[in-house]
Amino acid sequence: MRIPSIVPSTPEDYYIVVNRYGRFGTAFAETDLDRANYETTIADLMSGQHCDPLRVVMFNPDTDRSEDVSHGIAQEILRRLGLEARNVPSVLEDFIDLHVGGDRQLTLRLALT
Repeated sequence: MRIPSIVPSTPEDYYIVVNRYGRFGTAFAETDLDRANYETTIADLMSGQHCDPLRVVMFNPDTDRSEDVSHGIAQEILRRLGLEARNVPSVLEDFIDLHVGGDRQLTLRLALT
């Protein structure tokens, strides 16, 4: 007898954020599956929805694959902040430093004349 999985059978990647919750420890942030995609994860991080993110993990139940994608997410956040001419939000400074390092450089927007 095969037991049905509670994981949806869609061929997509899901992204979950691991946050530090101070004295309560470290845990995955509760996320609705509809919001556990790449774009929403980056938007939530940039808008401060995660108070002290530690890492981002991508998983795909159809391919039995998971990966720490924190470095790529941090680089993409820096790229987008640079394009928007925004500084790194204070809630993301530790995350960016941990995964990109202190030698980070924001993307510069070029002005067309």
